[in-house]
Amino acid sequence: MFTTKSFIRKNKVGNYVKNIREHYIRDDIYCGVPTCEHCVVDDTTLSKSFKNKSSKYKYDHFIVLDTNVILDQMDILEEDAIGNVIILHTVLKEVKHRNLPTYKRLMSVIENPTRHFFIFTNDHHHETYIQQEKGEIVNDYNDRCIRQACKWYINHLPDEKFILITDDAGNRKKAITEKIKSCTIGDYVKSLNLAVLEDKLSRKDFHAKVDADDFFPPHFSTEQIMQGLKDGKYLQGTFRCSQDNFLEGYVTVDGYDEPIMLQGRSGLNRSVDGDVVAIELLKKEDWVAPSDIILEDESNVEGVEEVLEKEKELMDLSDKQKVNVKPTGQVVGIVRRKWRQYCGILQPSSLDGVFHLFVPAERKIPKIRIETRQAEFLKTQKLIVAIDSWPRHSRYPNGHFVRALGKIGDQKTENEVILLEHDVPHSKFSEEVLSFLPQMPWSITEDDVKARVDLRDLDICSVDPPGCTDIDDALHCREIDDGKLEIGVHIADVSHFIRPGTALDLEAASRATTVYLVANRIDMVPELLSSNLCSLRGGEERFAFSCIWEMDRSANILNVRFHKSIIKSKKAMTYEEAQIIIDDTKQQHSIAKSLRNLNKLAKIMKKRRLLRGALVLASPEVKIHMDSETHDPIDVEVKKLLDTNSMVEEFMLLANISVAEKILEDFPDCAMLRRHPTPPPSNFEPLIKAGKHLGFDINVESGKNLATSLDNAVCPTNLYQNTMLRILATRCMLQAVYFASGMFQKEEFFHYGLAVPLYTHFTSPIRRYADIIVHRLLAVSVGADATYPDLLDKRKSNELCKNLNYRNRMAQYAGRASVAFNTHLFFKGKIQDEEGYILYVRKNALQILLPKFGLECTLYIAQKGMTSAIFSYDEEEQTQTSGDVVLHAFDPVTVRLSLDSKNIQHEKFVLQLVSPYVEGFSVAPLTESENKHKIKVEPNEPKIPAKKSKKK
Repeated sequence: MFTTKSFIRKNKVGNYVKNIREHYIRDDIYCGVPTCEHCVVDDTTLSKSFKNKSSKYKYDHFIVLDTNVILDQMDILEEDAIGNVIILHTVLKEVKHRNLPTYKRLMSVIENPTRHFFIFTNDHHHETYIQQEKGEIVNDYNDRCIRQACKWYINHLPDEKFILITDDAGNRKKAITEKIKSCTIGDYVKSLNLAVLEDKLSRKDFHAKVDADDFFPPHFSTEQIMQGLKDGKYLQGTFRCSQDNFLEGYVTVDGYDEPIMLQGRSGLNRSVDGDVVAIELLKKEDWVAPSDIILEDESNVEGVEEVLEKEKELMDLSDKQKVNVKPTGQVVGIVRRKWRQYCGILQPSSLDGVFHLFVPAERKIPKIRIETRQAEFLKTQKLIVAIDSWPRHSRYPNGHFVRALGKIGDQKTENEVILLEHDVPHSKFSEEVLSFLPQMPWSITEDDVKARVDLRDLDICSVDPPGCTDIDDALHCREIDDGKLEIGVHIADVSHFIRPGTALDLEAASRATTVYLVANRIDMVPELLSSNLCSLRGGEERFAFSCIWEMDRSANILNVRFHKSIIKSKKAMTYEEAQIIIDDTKQQHSIAKSLRNLNKLAKIMKKRRLLRGALVLASPEVKIHMDSETHDPIDVEVKKLLDTNSMVEEFMLLANISVAEKILEDFPDCAMLRRHPTPPPSNFEPLIKAGKHLGFDINVESGKNLATSLDNAVCPTNLYQNTMLRILATRCMLQAVYFASGMFQKEEFFHYGLAVPLYTHFTSPIRRYADIIVHRLLAVSVGADATYPDLLDKRKSNELCKNLNYRNRMAQYAGRASVAFNTHLFFKGKIQDEEGYILYVRKNALQILLPKFGLECTLYIAQKGMTSAIFSYDEEEQTQTSGDVVLHAFDPVTVRLSLDSKNIQHEKFVLQLVSPYVEGFSVAPLTESENKHKIKVEPNEPKIPAKKSKKK
């Protein structure tokens, strides 16, 4: 049966066209209720035996949900206590349209037969389908569809009971008028008498005092914001909270070279890190400079008065400091919240009651006020909490408890926290995803050999870190005619196994990248591919995508070709093993000759690349050695880099550049490339200032000038000084990002760090989804595969790039958090003196870099209990002075390092100055024996040595 609806529209040439839309309706759709004797029986997940135990409705009943209840209360619906739920197709479609992640969670519940959720296709049933009335808004129409379905169920099965749950007062009132039993989700949950469920209720507002003072300015209405953005009165961008100061933040705005500063409660105005906000730019005379004060988080700030005191101190400083001011604004409204679930702990309340504060693990997220009746148990657990609202009278946002992860301090729990805090998808691969994997045993067929170039006779080898099982790349180098060399980079052909549009492909696209933690990794693709069929293991036949150059001995490229291939790696080596072979001149076998030629060419290529202006930056990478049995950290050290690291890097860079040129040539609008934007000049101010103090002129007019300046900034008496300058230069950079070529101008493709006009990622498809897309584009270019619509759609590619950039950034942060957690474990209970360098000088602190461990820690100048200031701060010179001791950036220092575990949520390193000696501030150096054994000492008040140590 069909119903029709006609409407008239004007086409592009101005003529009116009548459109007729047909809607298919049926009379044989099953209601799903197992006691029904009227319908043609089909499968149902609703149950005769399951009972919703409500004190409000003391009879067996089925539940019908409206859209907003699902969108707001998914944490409740995932609990087993609620079942026999009818999800109308009208509601399901609206949930999918408005919030895809919630839709996926809902479908996961529906697909679980033990939960007894049933989809009723009301919009195709001949008695429940209704047409939208002229002028009726979509929300009212959907509410009418829900009530129509409820009335039909009541008439269809008069012996059964149906309850409509909706928080929309208007819809509920109409339902009751139409003889439909209805209540709010809050009332229904309370009637189940389960404290854990009540804790999970999403509350848009807590009950506030009628006369409560505003702690924040009001937000403008959506209409005002949209009109202001349209008129250019307001600016839109993403809010990022400062890492160093919870009362500061910034907003990145398209078209502005540098972010817009926000400062104080009024400036931030209830923004949470990641929110898309509307801001009003202040007058130039009201612009401020970033604060020199470090206020890491609110964990130790008690009461509203102390917040106001800190804010006053910050604002007073801003009024005085009119050097290096930045464009400054204030948030006038929220365009889109990016709230998610947060991990952390409960802060025990000093008052009796059900309201408590939750302290997120992430310092940039404010404390969250929740209501719970399980505080005694929950204060021992790591929790997940979600934000529901943030009214302007409340210092903290309101939220609700989601679930407990495990006991505080448990290593497994902490790893789970790291993954959740950084939004890393880490659930097991679903059966649907696994169904697209190849059947085992797997082998290469004759047809595969015919379709590919057979390179199994070449002496190909891989060079990777120790313990690497997801081997993406392998290399070969051999002499050919006229003394030329043939060099090949062979990359795992992951795209052969992951076909477009499959569940496996969609899952890989969603995950976007493999995440590497200290003790484990979260794979982008199932292990059968990542560590087996795609991994280019030694002695195994594998599919590859090969990039092969002809070069002369001076590393000049004579030609390049690409093709899908079959390879058999002769050896899988670590960087150390490959280095030993290169250095041992007695080894003259083919692999040794290949490695030596590759190494020579790589050195020439690197020298040429640096002459073009490529930057050599620095970032201390830490290696943590784990106990093989207990998996506890037993040592921490900075990773050492060998020639072989650079050798592999050079050829991977060259492959990525060659592939970028090829795919852009064939796909000028939809090539997936990678760009590194040029930093705005203001980003370099800390670097220029530090260089000036050291007597070096750091020229940042171009990447080449910067590279030359860094090369020349060498101090013979402090060789680590140059490394620190490069670390500082790294902090000045913007992030490199993926993009679709058709969305930017050609001059914007430039990669600043590498100093190349074109770049992409081709060499790591096992762990990066971007590389899979690039493989597909290249395969079409060389006629090895067919294209598909989404591959050639630049807008869809651009949307994909946004997810890839986000996931890539989160993976980096998760990796760093894992290193930090394990470093804390290693130092727990230990105390030792270490050599370090001052990285930054702040008003109330020094940022100290400890090269041995790759740690950057804060040494506070003003310590609690001190009655007067020992140091004086010179803002212009960026120095701290006490007597004749003057501390500058990059000065060497000796500090005492220990871990403060009093705050179990935010353990932090505590530093005390050992040398240079400052009267009343420094501590006596540990003896050689004490330092060797890393004695356990409580880092309380400074120890004053009897005899003065040498001053600098």
